[in-house]
Formats: sequence, structure tokens, C-alpha cells
Amino acid sequence: MSTPEALSDEDAKLVTLARGARARIGAARGAAVRDETGRTYAAADVALASLSISALALAVAQAVAAGARGAEAAVVVADAPSDDEGRRALADLGGPGVIVHLVLPDGVVASTVTAGA
Repeated sequence: MSTPEALSDEDAKLVTLARGARARIGAARGAAVRDETGRTYAAADVALASLSISALALAVAQAVAAGARGAEAAVVVADAPSDDEGRRALADLGGPGVIVHLVLPDGVVASTVTAGA
């Protein structure tokens, strides 16, 4: 993990999208991914009796389903942000060096890791 830092405007947009996805359904986590072309995908945790998927894994799945061939960055927003399952999926799409900002609900970056970490 690295020290929290200021986000670029593009990464701040990911925070806004992830916060919105999380708030819409009251999920524990929201996430957003930016693909290699700059398109963004946002999702929240899904927890059904027959299906459980993390917000980041779902955002990655949306990117892949839309034809993304890579990823530039991602954000996970939660009270205690973490997402190992989703980071593995993100690394599959964009490689282990894709930056993932772990962000608290108020928008403060708790830490920054990579997809392969």
C-alpha cells in the first residue's frame, strides 16, 4: 500500500461514480473502472441467495462485456475499502500494475494499491 494522495480529475470522476453506485442500493462497496479508451463502468456489491459478486469484479465484468481490452485505473469505495477478488479480475483485464484507489465514503483516499497486489 502507498500513502494516500490527491487524485487526478479522471480518478475523482471514478470516485463519484463508485459512490453513486454504492448509494443507489445501499451496498457495502461501490466501484468504478476506467478502460483503456477512457470509458467508465460503475457497480455495487451484489448479494443474492444465488449470486454474490464484488463491486469491482462486477465493474470489470461490465467493461469486458462492453469490449474493453485493458484498464487504466479503478476505485473501490467502502467503510473499510478492500477488494482482493475484484483486483484479481482487474489484473486479468489490465495487468497487475493497474492502480486501484481504496476510498472512504467521504471521498478520502485511504490507500492506493495495484491490481496485482
